[in-house]
Amino acid sequence: QVQLVESGGELVQAGGSLRLSCTASVRTFSTYSMGWFRQAPGKEREFVAALNWSGGNTRYADSVKGRFTISRDNAKNTVYLQMNSLKPEDTAVYYCAADPRPYTTTINPSYWGQGTQVTVSS
Repeated sequence: QVQLVESGGELVQAGGSLRLSCTASVRTFSTYSMGWFRQAPGKEREFVAALNWSGGNTRYADSVKGRFTISRDNAKNTVYLQMNSLKPEDTAVYYCAADPRPYTTTINPSYWGQGTQVTVSS
């Protein structure tokens, strides 16, 4: 069982930056591919970014390319999402996700966090 706990979501003005963190309670964190998804009110959950076990391979949704950066620190069991140049349309609950396949960036999550709210005001 893997527990994922996100933090870092808050209210920010358009053009601002935030860094989300997700810490996993599992000894084998480095064997998981990790990702971030988001869900805006009235919309389906959508993929944002993912990376493989080492962080050497990453993948992003077109809507966040060039603005968001996913990274991980396996020594801290933590994955990050650095979000720059935020837009009101980035407003959503952001979820961390874990896939036990270590080499993929097309993750199919087996575990989800509880989510953290990001609100971008115009």
